[in-house]
Amino acid sequence: MRREAIVEIIRESQQRPLPDIVDRTLKVRIPRSGRAVTIIGPRRAGKTYFLYQQIKSIREQGDEGRVLYVNLEDDRLLNVQLEDMDMFLRTFREIDPESASAKTYLFLDEVQVVEGWERYVRRVMDNEDVQVFLTGSSSRLLAKEVATMMRGRSLTYTILPFGFGEFLDARGAAFGDHLSPGDRSRMLAYLREFMTYGGFPEVVLEEAEDPKLRMLREYVDVMLMRDVVERHGLRNIMALRTLLSRLISSMGTEFSINKVAGSLRSQGIKVSKNTLYDYFGHLEDAFAILPVRRFSYKLREIQQSLPKVYPVDTGLVTQSEGRFSDDLGRFMEGVVAIELHRRRAADPLMEIYYWKDDHGKEVDFVIKEGKRVTRLIQVCYDLEALDTRDREVKALLKSSKDLGCKDLTIITWDREEEALMDGGTIEAIPLWKWLTGRKK
Repeated sequence: MRREAIVEIIRESQQRPLPDIVDRTLKVRIPRSGRAVTIIGPRRAGKTYFLYQQIKSIREQGDEGRVLYVNLEDDRLLNVQLEDMDMFLRTFREIDPESASAKTYLFLDEVQVVEGWERYVRRVMDNEDVQVFLTGSSSRLLAKEVATMMRGRSLTYTILPFGFGEFLDARGAAFGDHLSPGDRSRMLAYLREFMTYGGFPEVVLEEAEDPKLRMLREYVDVMLMRDVVERHGLRNIMALRTLLSRLISSMGTEFSINKVAGSLRSQGIKVSKNTLYDYFGHLEDAFAILPVRRFSYKLREIQQSLPKVYPVDTGLVTQSEGRFSDDLGRFMEGVVAIELHRRRAADPLMEIYYWKDDHGKEVDFVIKEGKRVTRLIQVCYDLEALDTRDREVKALLKSSKDLGCKDLTIITWDREEEALMDGGTIEAIPLWKWLTGRKK
């Protein structure tokens, strides 16, 4: 590898202004115990820009000269090998000798490009005062693999596409502390757009509908081909594509692999149930889908339950169906599910389930922290109809009694109220307010 290329990359790392950054809500705590920080997540969710956010934070603390960012997919590093990795820090020390006696922040983007990268990272952390940040493609770097390769020397964070608050920031949509009727209408219009096209950063920043849909379709194809087919050497691409299409279109409903297997066989597509279960796991690993299991205090019952499945971004549903569905309640539930998974990424104790009793009463989301159920959430577009209100409230009260939880929430489109019922408080809150954490 040419030393001139390494010097050029290092100079750029130190001098190039950072691009405009939407600050993400995910916060990384740099460990004191000599562990790398690994950022994983779905393709095109903004992992590289999240690294830029960390660099910006370090620079603002006065450590600008001790930051080294290397994108290992840079064409100047074509065919980089493990033995070449030492050249980055060694050349960095030569350019800035004072960095040898100070803590250095080493950012390795797309680290999976280098075979055996984990050996280099462990050695650097063992022998030098270096804090390492890593990102990798979801087709080559999974959380469970990082844990194995790094032998417990890494803290892994998951970043998902923009949440609604980040979406508003990216669009430059500013609102005061109190919303006027006009502001409220504008907020709801932004929310509908967010539900329609989702939160992938490139899609959010694109204005026209046609490019948005084309990007989303491309994301699906790349997830399938690179993150699943190529990674696992799959051959039955038709079955995989059909499975993902069914999963996306079934957003928020219980999903049965057995039924899909039977349906595929009736169409002349030969695939076993076990193969479909494997495909399901691969799609989950690639962050294409976010399964939510039925709540139980028994692990075996959780594992054997039919999952409710949500895509990692509601824009994937729009691209699949060719238009935005009029079923706002369904898309609202999808947005809530994705947001709960985003919040779980920041809270290692948080678990997400749904609840259903033997009589068909159902609660959309059960939040468990440690051994205790801490919150029950229903999602309902409109509570005006008496039968709808009665159904949602009765399910909440029944689950509250069974699970011993008094924190009950109904997320609505734009209705807000609070009621005391059977010793518990049921809060109805608009979706936009719940997503943004606004109080007014």
